[in-house]
Amino acid sequence: MTTNELKEFFKEHLVPKKLYKIGGEHKNRICIEQVSDGWDVFFKDKKQKIGLMHFGDENSACNVMMNEIRKLMESVYGITWARTV
Repeated sequence: MTTNELKEFFKEHLVPKKLYKIGGEHKNRICIEQVSDGWDVFFKDKKQKIGLMHFGDENSACNVMMNEIRKLMESVYGITWARTV
């Protein structure tokens, strides 16, 4: 899975954009960004990255982010999709 496919998946599953940021950082969102040696997935607080997870490939990072958003959607909104990872 690529970040473009992840964007489409979130759009198709009506995930609010206020929950995530693909390709960079934004406070109070789960973020995925490409770094020099791979991909990072994290929650961005006002000043720091919380729960930073680093991956060597885009597919692994996207799948983990999808699962984190799935869990968040389930806990906040009571809705989810089938677990893919």
